[in-house]
Amino acid sequence: MTTQVLEESATTAVPAVEYGRTIERSLAHRSAISEVFVTDVRTVRPMAVTAGIHLPLTHLYYSDHRTRPKPHDSLLLLEAGRQAAIAGSHTNAGVPPGTLAIVHAFRFEVRDLAALRIGAEPGAPRVDTDFFGKTARHSGRYRKGRLEQRIFLGEVHVADHSMDVLFLKGDENEILRHAQRGTPAPLSTDFTEDTRAVRRVAPELVGRDNPLNVVLGIPEFSAEEVVAPVVPRFDNPALFDHAYDHLPAMTLVEAARQLALLTAGTERAASTSADLCAVGYEGGFQRFAELDVPLTATAARAPEREGRYAIRVRFRQGAEEIADLTVTVADVTRVPAAPARVPSVEGA
Repeated sequence: MTTQVLEESATTAVPAVEYGRTIERSLAHRSAISEVFVTDVRTVRPMAVTAGIHLPLTHLYYSDHRTRPKPHDSLLLLEAGRQAAIAGSHTNAGVPPGTLAIVHAFRFEVRDLAALRIGAEPGAPRVDTDFFGKTARHSGRYRKGRLEQRIFLGEVHVADHSMDVLFLKGDENEILRHAQRGTPAPLSTDFTEDTRAVRRVAPELVGRDNPLNVVLGIPEFSAEEVVAPVVPRFDNPALFDHAYDHLPAMTLVEAARQLALLTAGTERAASTSADLCAVGYEGGFQRFAELDVPLTATAARAPEREGRYAIRVRFRQGAEEIADLTVTVADVTRVPAAPARVPSVEGA
């Protein structure tokens, strides 16, 4: 991957993309067609692509939020960006099919929350991606890489995303997993749950309506922090689109979001999180989150600053810290209304 200057790349003419159908699901590393959000990927220049994305208005997971007025989910944009990056890496960056992309660190920031309000109609959504990295001398393969993304609704720049990834072939991933565990890892499809036996936090306290989407157990509160077990439902098809041998990074991000909303809500003495929305995520993953080891998330309390809270969430399994994320939570009552805009793509 070649080094590029993003300020210069932003001036490159962006080709038109199609929105009539989603791409082949394997290019997005998804099993269900309904979980594919990329509609088209086009080359902008070497190691840079633009992708059309679909933002569903009714979705079991991404539409289940209490924030009013309801915006497009920030994690939907993050997932669409992730899929666009994976597809672009296969079609335009020389990464062979079947290669796993393991997220090491990432950053996501909403730039214009008002424009994300559903019904604002600022224009068709797309993701522009630049790839960076070097190939290994002996194999010519990419071992590590970085991407920078800019997410648009029409001509409105609504979010930014960057991600550092490690590329592994299937057998390399198996060797790494066995080295970390010492034993073969179970699969998410191996687990069943008696929903009466697992107690979870009330959905409205973590910004949800549907209990299926709650991933936290009963929390414990202190003056300095909020602690909760991470207990996602393995039968949630959005979080577990296919069989995993670990908790996916996006599930940990969802757990961090829910704990951050809960923590910020208690700071406000709010009974629900309807006025709060997660607008930023930043952090890294040190180890895989094992399915068969209890996982705990701890959020440090943080003061409100200009209508926002920066909540740091750490994940631990046993004595190991496996991930460290900071979630920025915004008070939507302090976000200005979206200005009227004309869609930039007819029919979008």
